[in-house]
Amino acid sequence: MKRILQAFFNSLAGLQWGFRNEAALREEMIVLAVSLPAALLLTSDPWRLLLLWGVLALLLAVELLNTGIEKLADRVTRDSDDLVRIAKDCGSAAVLMLTLICTGAWGIALWERLFG
Repeated sequence: MKRILQAFFNSLAGLQWGFRNEAALREEMIVLAVSLPAALLLTSDPWRLLLLWGVLALLLAVELLNTGIEKLADRVTRDSDDLVRIAKDCGSAAVLMLTLICTGAWGIALWERLFG
């Protein structure tokens, strides 16, 4: 139980650090917080709510991983390095892919609400 509690507090520390220090993480946390009530305006179906909230929570998780990759890569070297650039670009591409999925899911929900 002690290990689980420590992991929980470590996770909270990561979220707190991200909110204070990384604009992208701060923006995504705010979007997630705003989306909680906003999704209720689009649907009352529990599975759709889970999808709308879940894709944004997953986006935040991927952004946290991307930030971790970037910070670790910066710790390894600040010099121009092709492998470091590739690692950072791949992390950024993962965030982009999930952003497109989020946009699609929320776009479809909005479309169904307005025109469905």
